[in-house]
Amino acid sequence: MRHKVYVLMALVCIPAMAYSQKTEREYLRSGNKLYNDSLFVKAEVDYRKALEINPQSATAMYNLGNALLMQQKVQEAMEQYDAASRIEKDKGLLAKIYHNMGVILQSSKQIPQCIEAYKESLRNNPKDDETRYNLALAQKQLKDQQQQQNQDQNEDQQQEQKEDEQQQNKDQQDQDKKDQQQNQQQQQNQNQMSKENAEQLLNAVMQDEKNIQDKVKKQIQVQGRKLEKDW
Repeated sequence: MRHKVYVLMALVCIPAMAYSQKTEREYLRSGNKLYNDSLFVKAEVDYRKALEINPQSATAMYNLGNALLMQQKVQEAMEQYDAASRIEKDKGLLAKIYHNMGVILQSSKQIPQCIEAYKESLRNNPKDDETRYNLALAQKQLKDQQQQQNQDQNEDQQQEQKEDEQQQNKDQQDQDKKDQQQNQQQQQNQNQMSKENAEQLLNAVMQDEKNIQDKVKKQIQVQGRKLEKDW
């Protein structure tokens, strides 16, 4: 991925009438020289001094943002770009500001925001091919990101459905096992009752037989006595 950060080397017109404005201009020039020599910390110092003289200098804010960005101070750089974008009127500089903001947002995976920054840059400079390339790349990243999110969502739904089915199967198995245990218990109870009923019937038959035998014995005894008397 190629991300080109624009650096403003040609200063906007700054009147050289007042001493303070000349001093601001000198600090900006000195900062630019240090920046070109990759002395970003020292360049930052000069840009900050320029801002002390003119706190409303969008050029100083923008160049300070570049020096901070080269030091990996991304959040501080973004703050300077944002402040510069609010007061700068020159379309050329605004295009560079929004381009660099887009680079930061794209690097930090804030794709929708970086797309808007690149679009704003192109509104101010429609001929910037570098920004147009970055915009196309960001739009492709967003599309891929959305497709991945949809795929992840579908996979999550499928996993949830699979887990639900597994739980339902487990519940069904547990219920079947419970029903089987209940059926076995009922069968055992029925078998126990059948055994008890059989014993009761056997006892009843034996008792009836005993009663009959007792009656027969009594009748024989009575008849025997009668025979003896009659005899």
